[in-house]
Amino acid sequence: MSNSFNSDDINCLEDYINGLREYIKEYDINKHDALVIVNIGTDRATGDALAPIVGNKLKDLKLKNVCIYGNLDNPVHAKNLDKTLNEIHNKFINPFIIAIDACLGRLESSIGKITISKGTINPGAGVGKKLTPVGDISIVGIVNIGGCIEMMVLQNTRLSFVMKLANIIADGLAVVLREMFETEIIEEIAVDKEQGVEVFSIKEFLHKILSKKVKLVF
Repeated sequence: MSNSFNSDDINCLEDYINGLREYIKEYDINKHDALVIVNIGTDRATGDALAPIVGNKLKDLKLKNVCIYGNLDNPVHAKNLDKTLNEIHNKFINPFIIAIDACLGRLESSIGKITISKGTINPGAGVGKKLTPVGDISIVGIVNIGGCIEMMVLQNTRLSFVMKLANIIADGLAVVLREMFETEIIEEIAVDKEQGVEVFSIKEFLHKILSKKVKLVF
C-alpha cells in the first residue's frame, strides 16, 4: 500500500499532509510507547543527504513521545544503522517507526515524487546494498534516476532539488505530528470543589477566579 505525491504539483504539500494523516493513524498511543523517525542517509553524497536534511529540520521539534534519529551532524547510514535500531529497541518497548530515505527512480517521470508506504523499506537497495529493513511506514523521496553508477548519480544530484523535497517532507511531518502530540494551551482545567471535580476551559477558569467563584486548593 503506497501513495505518491509529485513535488511539482501546486497542491503537493496539502495532499502529502492528508496522506500522512491516513498512514500515521496506524500509530496507537495505547500500543506504541514512542513514535520514532529514522532519517537514513549521509551528506557525503548530495542526493543521499535528503533524509539527514529532514532530520535537521525536525530536530528542534520538541514533542512528547516523538524521537528523531539522523541529521547532518549525526547521520544514520549503512555503518551504524543496526546499532541505531538496537538503541531504539532497547530504549522503547514497542516504537512506531517512520523511516525516511532517498531513492533513485527507474523512469525520468518519477523524479521529484514523494512516496509514503505501509511497511518497511530496504535502505541502500538503490546502490546495491543489503541493509536491515526499517519502518512501520516509510517516506521516500526520488531524487534522481538510477540504472548506472548509482553512487555517482547521487553525488551529482542538485542540492536545490534535494532541499525542495526535504522541505515538503519535513513541513508535512511537523504539521501532522503537532496535530497529534502537541498539548494545546486552551485545555480543560479540573478544579477541586466540594462536590467533586468541575471542568472549565482556561477562559472560564480565569473568569471564575476573578469573580471569586472558585477557590484554589494546593
